[in-house]
Amino acid sequence: MSFYTNNQIDNQPCALSANGLNLNEKTCIQVKKVFDACMKQQTRENVTLVLQNAEMDSNQTYTFVSARSSSSKATITNVTYEKIKCQGNLNRVSADIEIPMEVVYVDGAGRDYVANSSITEHLDVIMCLPGASIIPFEFEAVVSCICPNGRYVSPNTFSVTACLTLIFKVVVESELLIPSYGYCPIPPCQEFSEEVCSGFFELPLFPSAPNCKPRC
Repeated sequence: MSFYTNNQIDNQPCALSANGLNLNEKTCIQVKKVFDACMKQQTRENVTLVLQNAEMDSNQTYTFVSARSSSSKATITNVTYEKIKCQGNLNRVSADIEIPMEVVYVDGAGRDYVANSSITEHLDVIMCLPGASIIPFEFEAVVSCICPNGRYVSPNTFSVTACLTLIFKVVVESELLIPSYGYCPIPPCQEFSEEVCSGFFELPLFPSAPNCKPRC
């Protein structure tokens, strides 16, 4: 059966009657529903960055410039979760979060280089997990990391200080029925132009009446 071939009229996408909020329809949208989420922020010292696509000369001197995450999406591996006794749907969740990094450095002659690396963060947290269903839940990690300082250790290796923000989420790909204002009206693009007369043209055509009343 579909939305429209069953008797549950309240669950059908359809137009809504007038209301104070100007909502005009119920819409079925496909989204990732977040069941639980937590954020971890920390400063990690002496983090080893091993470059993945660089060939360094052992006779050269290299200087660290900067490093930052190259994507907000991390890779999650080694996930385990176990229910905590007498705590409902609370689970102990463990996982390794691999954060992709882009590293900038220079050699002794001042030439710039860019290489890829990664940082792995281990999580051991308490999360509320949904019950069993046909569509399984998933874990996602949103990350942002910068390394303001670091030092060259050996060919293809730097030691850095990492400032890390990580958001860990329990999500399910689902269809939700929500009230809606309908489709978004898309305005036309405003072309950029350097109008030297724009400030002048925005002035009123005629001056406003002056205020001639004494102030004291």
